[in-house]
Amino acid sequence: MHIGIATGLQHYGPDGEEADYPDGQFVREEVERWVLAEELGLDSIWLTEHHFTRHSLAPDPLMFLSYLAGRTRRIRLGTQVLVLPWHDPVRLAEQIITLDEVSNGRAIIGLGRGMAPREYKGLRIDPEAARQRYDEMLQLLVDGLETGVMEGGEFFQQPRVELRPRPGRSFKGRLFAALGSPDSQRQAGRLGLGQLTTTTLPFKVPEGGLPIDSYLNAWREAHGPDNKPPAPFASSIIVVDESADRAQEIARLYGGNAQRVGIWHYQMRGRPAYGPIPAIETDEDVERMVDGFVSQIIAGTPDQVLKRLEETRDQIHPQGMFPQLFFGGMPHDEAVRNMRCFAEHCMPEIKSWPASSSIDGDATESAAGASEAGPR
Repeated sequence: MHIGIATGLQHYGPDGEEADYPDGQFVREEVERWVLAEELGLDSIWLTEHHFTRHSLAPDPLMFLSYLAGRTRRIRLGTQVLVLPWHDPVRLAEQIITLDEVSNGRAIIGLGRGMAPREYKGLRIDPEAARQRYDEMLQLLVDGLETGVMEGGEFFQQPRVELRPRPGRSFKGRLFAALGSPDSQRQAGRLGLGQLTTTTLPFKVPEGGLPIDSYLNAWREAHGPDNKPPAPFASSIIVVDESADRAQEIARLYGGNAQRVGIWHYQMRGRPAYGPIPAIETDEDVERMVDGFVSQIIAGTPDQVLKRLEETRDQIHPQGMFPQLFFGGMPHDEAVRNMRCFAEHCMPEIKSWPASSSIDGDATESAAGASEAGPR
């Protein structure tokens, strides 16, 4: 099984308020943790995209990953996720291809729609147009990355252009989506994307796995009943310690911080319910959501953590996991300790688990030769 790590670049103090040291220092510490991940034998690093607040200092994950490509040699470079409505389709395709070429095919691209009002406002994007922008851009992007040509769209009205550098290998099996709604599930299934999912949510994974009927039905209709979709990637927050009590204490402190800042960043208080996220009106609602979030964090001794991850494996059947090991304003020393403990005591067992990979096959076939045919 593939095992990586995720990061949210969450820069704030242990009380959830602004940190008392500069953003630049924090970013440099984060980068060193990413480089350490390769040294520890992890298979990938996954970066999110967010803007404008301490919730996450990750406005340009592809820039970070391109820099990381030059600092590393082996580790795969993932996005969790690029928020499509915030981008121009041609520019994003160019940036993804560039990352893939400078890293010699190490890119894994996760895509999503986003939901933070303050980010849409700051980027001057109408949130009411998010669905249309997402659906159309996803189609343009998938076609462009595969053919080397981009053209079309009612919203973007993109004239035919050739993407340069040309995509040097297919992205099939390396494109994934966060499936937060039935519409997103259907679109991802139809276009052949895999799933990104998180198990650290204010609800438990239901018996029998995730509710993805819309995704599977769309996949089978578009690709045939015998063509199986890529196995998903699963992410969760993890704290490992020789002391189960200490692990739980760390999870409560920094996990609670992460959730409270997330509620503030997404301006969730006073908004209606969104998918699995309940409506939040009062301080009690906030703390109830924090408690639910913290209860899902995988925290304990190595044996306890592995037992929880076995449950995730048996429910979701992922091809890989990418836990978040530093989060919620966790100090650098504590983050490194958690990384080393996980890598030493948990990672070897997880890597021994059988899994079906869609990202490690022969991806060397050039896609540029298909450019004459244009988008599908």
